[in-house]
Amino acid sequence: MFGMVRPCRHRLGESLAAQWMAHLCGLCLALRGDHGQLARIVTNYDGLLVSVLTEAQTRPVAGVSSGVGRRTAGPCPLRGMRTASVAHGEGARLAAAVSLVLASAKIRDHVADGDGLLARAPVARAARRVAKGWDRAGARTGSAVGFDTAVLVDAVDRQGGTEALAGPGTPILTVTEPTETATAAAFAHTAVLAGRPYNAAPLAEAGRLFGRLAHLLDAVEDRHADAASGAWNPITATGISLVEARRLADDAVHGVRLALREAEFTDGRLVHRLLVHELRTSVDRAFGTATCAHTAGPEAAGPHAPPGTGVPGGPGAPLPPRGDRRGLLAGCAVWLGLACTCQMCCGTYQDPWTGQRKEGQCGNGDCGGCGDCCSCCDCCGNCCDNCGCDGCDCGCSC
Repeated sequence: MFGMVRPCRHRLGESLAAQWMAHLCGLCLALRGDHGQLARIVTNYDGLLVSVLTEAQTRPVAGVSSGVGRRTAGPCPLRGMRTASVAHGEGARLAAAVSLVLASAKIRDHVADGDGLLARAPVARAARRVAKGWDRAGARTGSAVGFDTAVLVDAVDRQGGTEALAGPGTPILTVTEPTETATAAAFAHTAVLAGRPYNAAPLAEAGRLFGRLAHLLDAVEDRHADAASGAWNPITATGISLVEARRLADDAVHGVRLALREAEFTDGRLVHRLLVHELRTSVDRAFGTATCAHTAGPEAAGPHAPPGTGVPGGPGAPLPPRGDRRGLLAGCAVWLGLACTCQMCCGTYQDPWTGQRKEGQCGNGDCGGCGDCCSCCDCCGNCCDNCGCDGCDCGCSC
């Protein structure tokens, strides 16, 4: 799985962690239901935000239990062969459509960079066919929920041309614009699905800034690896400093928070947790400034952390040399093996692509600092959950 919003259950608390897992499983099952088992490999953390946003805006229906939009799913290896309540419906299907197009874009990016086996022409041709198939599949599912994925595909297509024209002095926001446009459209459509069209404008703004963050943080995290492999990187190509990139990232997080304040939610706790607190943690992780408060010692959370702060083999450990990293297809094969043995959910495993040592989602997870928690809550407990601070008006530092 991929994506920049990767919350830790210690920060979410029991209730919000259960909600987050319901959306994660719901996205995975929506992909399987519409497109078959193989499609589940495109499940990603950022795509499920679309499902979270849709449910957060949906009004309860009189006479219907609060479980509307949920169903009980059968046993799954990723849940230790346990049943679970999972999200379903139009929000999950929109998330599936977005995820398919995002995965298609990721494949094209790997092909363009000539990563691993994709440097070989026959494998690259096969990967392009897979990407086109996912584009078509995403279009079908998007159409079923009234969303035209052409805006996403157009953004992917325009990205290459934008990058080709970029050079030293080019504003980096010119490079991030296609991604911003795509995520703005996806976020805004959640308001349509939820029957709150007046939310479309603020959510489009939140989505635009989220897309900017996704592009910036990906560039920051991949900067050294791209330099080693000769791959194009927007930070290097435009000559922007990391200080300026951090300023833009921090401004985007702030902008997302302000945009969400303009939207109306039935229950916005999980949205706030993910798109305010966890986005800030993602920025800290990318720039190497986050630490985990419930691990044994200091742990750098990004590839640019100061020397000596990481735990060997932990999330703060440096990436292995580019030549030791698996290509997309080989990584997917290893991912399937890890998924079937439940290690990605309940155990400790090595990232299928980078080889980094990670904790399963039901373990410690991808943990950042707890300095952003509500003052009325235990640091690594039920922040913004049981204290009733929707929007964190109880004294939260955000």
